[in-house]
Amino acid sequence: MKFPHNISRIEAFSDAVFAFASTLLVVSLGADSQDSVLNLDFKAFLSFGVCFFVLVGLWSVHYNFFRRNDYVDALIIGINAILLFVILYYVFPLKSLINSWVGFNRLSMNDFSQLFQLYSLGFFLIFLCFSAMYYRAYRKTKSTSYDSDLLFYARHFAIYFLLALLSIGIAKLQVGLKIALPGMVYALLGPLCYAHGLWFAKKYKTN
Repeated sequence: MKFPHNISRIEAFSDAVFAFASTLLVVSLGADSQDSVLNLDFKAFLSFGVCFFVLVGLWSVHYNFFRRNDYVDALIIGINAILLFVILYYVFPLKSLINSWVGFNRLSMNDFSQLFQLYSLGFFLIFLCFSAMYYRAYRKTKSTSYDSDLLFYARHFAIYFLLALLSIGIAKLQVGLKIALPGMVYALLGPLCYAHGLWFAKKYKTN
């Protein structure tokens, strides 16, 4: 007998993983300091703050997926598991990247290139998973009233992971590292997502 998937259990497990990722950030913050809160470096605290709110943003994207869609199957559960695994990995290159920007860590150009590649790889995998989850839900719920919303977000997050691939390529070639060009390409997210929204609304005549 096949039982329906319990979305609340999936969300509860996912929330626990996000909480664990936040805990790892707090633990690493303590490791960067000198055993006393009085010796806590402001730069370390700043990188912790940025990373924490990035995690909150990712949690929000994850939360909204289950608000927009109530279809879950084994494949979506599997993709969600990969997503959560990558988010746990993502905390550390993100934190190291922020530390390098605020001068907490001094890196060579080669190290900086590798760090950008790790960061963009995590970004790529995270939004590939989000896009795949939306697309899977879209394919399985085409006859519903909200199927176009699912297709929109599948394509919307595809823009994210395609830009991450571009960032990886730039970092690999070590082009513009002194001006953080591999990171600057993410500024294209705004205009590209806006253009996609206009195109999608026109094609599907959404309001």
